Amino acid sequence: MLRRSLRIPAAGCAFLVTAAVSSAVLCSGPGEYADVAVISGARAGPGTAAARVIAHRGASRDAPENTLAAVDAAHRRGLIWVENDVQRSRDGRLVVLHDATLERTTDAAKVFPGRAPWRVGDFTAAEIARLDAGSWFGGRFAGERVPTLAAYLRRLERNGQRLLLEIKAPEKYPGIEAQVLRELRTAGWLDRAHVRGRLVVQSFSVRCVRTVHERAPQVRTGILGAPRVRLLARYARFADQINPPASALSSGWLAAVHRLRGPHGRPVEVYVWGVAKNTTTRSIRVRGADGVIE
Repeated sequence: MLRRSLRIPAAGCAFLVTAAVSSAVLCSGPGEYADVAVISGARAGPGTAAARVIAHRGASRDAPENTLAAVDAAHRRGLIWVENDVQRSRDGRLVVLHDATLERTTDAAKVFPGRAPWRVGDFTAAEIARLDAGSWFGGRFAGERVPTLAAYLRRLERNGQRLLLEIKAPEKYPGIEAQVLRELRTAGWLDRAHVRGRLVVQSFSVRCVRTVHERAPQVRTGILGAPRVRLLARYARFADQINPPASALSSGWLAAVHRLRGPHGRPVEVYVWGVAKNTTTRSIRVRGADGVIE
């Protein structure tokens, strides 16, 4: 295996790095860089010892978030894992968007001025496809579109990348869990190779994560948040990861999580997010977490 270092721009550096990289600075000040050691060629599935970096909404420092351009930017930088957010259009298509509305990352207010507040679920897939999802980030991305999940999966497959898929606000989209799984299956993402090392599905909604596990128990899943200790054993029946904000960490909570085994027989993992600038993976590891998001 080849060991190398990546120079990762720190601003907006929402990446996941496993605790194996014990000295890497994850986030520095604006304009600075985070040095992340990466073991090239190591199996990068959940629970491995190799450093794992997940490009948050794609390489969202280099290209507009959650677009195919951001997927490709991550690929050019050698980032194998990509995170995205999935919602549903008014006519039932799965689209890749983070915000509840289209206003921040598209020109929806200009194209559809009378339809505020431009909620994602109020627009058809064809209407969303008309929007410019790149100009807000920079002129060279003008005309970049909001991708469907199907298009996003095709691009990841073409690039040989892996996916941390977040089902966003599932309470707004009844049945979205089954729909996401159908789309993954149609695209070939529920075969043995993908579910063992190329796919994790997560959500802030415990009900959503449980539903995904019940419908596709082979898929690895994660709960975003910091459930109470008394709930952890129940959640470990259907969640392989429990990923809290750094502000919610305590040694007792972490110890309680790590005593548990998830639905696939492996210790439940903890990846924290919202860490302070200049936090190192060594300090995260000392506190007991397996890694970080951001």
